[in-house]
Amino acid sequence: MQVEVTRDVFRLAQVFTISRGSRTEAKVLTVRISDGGVTGWGECVPYARYDETLESVEAEIAGLPGRFDRQSLYDLLPAGAARNAVDCALWDLEAKRANKRVWEMAGLPEPGPEITAYTLSLAEPAEMEAQAAKNAHRPLLKIKLGTPDDMPRLEAVRRGAPNARIIVDANEGWSAEVYADLAPHLVRLGVALVEQPLPAGEDEALIGMERPVPVCADESAHDRASLPALKGKYDVVNIKLDKTGGLTEALALKQAALAEGYDIMVGCMVGSSLAMAPATLVAQGAMVTDLDGPLLLAEDRDAPLLFDDAGVHPPSAALWG
Repeated sequence: MQVEVTRDVFRLAQVFTISRGSRTEAKVLTVRISDGGVTGWGECVPYARYDETLESVEAEIAGLPGRFDRQSLYDLLPAGAARNAVDCALWDLEAKRANKRVWEMAGLPEPGPEITAYTLSLAEPAEMEAQAAKNAHRPLLKIKLGTPDDMPRLEAVRRGAPNARIIVDANEGWSAEVYADLAPHLVRLGVALVEQPLPAGEDEALIGMERPVPVCADESAHDRASLPALKGKYDVVNIKLDKTGGLTEALALKQAALAEGYDIMVGCMVGSSLAMAPATLVAQGAMVTDLDGPLLLAEDRDAPLLFDDAGVHPPSAALWG
């Protein structure tokens, strides 16, 4: 078994800004696993919020033994970007060996398109209103907030896209007091969901707090082991493969979260179609799908995912799975 890791850079269509900073490109790691003349591949996006770098994730993958499978991978790597790329590459490898699609091998129904959110970059209100107007035809817009001037931005986006469904991602940028103050305005402006309003280490304040808009755990939710700590705080769990450590755990987390009464959101880091491809399987029937990474890029993989009025479509076999 041979494991190859390469670094790839994809230019963004425009500068993308959240409360933590701005970027002009997506830097990803591509993992190719070859065995018996067959090669599977996967992609991950190391994330500084979780103390990951391209170098640290590469080192984790380089430390793998000469032979492993998806089951033993759980004991070899922790949840995170490294395990994600390797796990997804193994799924692709297994599917090619069996001449089947991954959804068949996982015992899932044949997947279809899912409406995905489109993320508006954080900017001054006038610019965000213009962004919203340009994308007002999209059924679901996502706004990155978490600043002292969030209300003018939210009002501006609603003016620009009066009919779109809106979700808000505060990126841990609010306090309990700020969230309580904003909540009635979120209702007034028709916001359908709020992601991670409070820092992950301070979300105990959500217990017992009125939540007129569903609150989604993002930075507080990684894999199944994080579910017990979410009780009483959140209504929705955001599943990202770079947090769960791959498709295997993502599917298990979805099943466990649904069993505990949570709704599901499926999100992504800013990566290529290869990173989104496995997540489209998890997104089937989710309350919210947020797999717009390729829409933010100026360039993408060959055989990229199809995005149209029906949403983001599952990958062709030429891309993954």
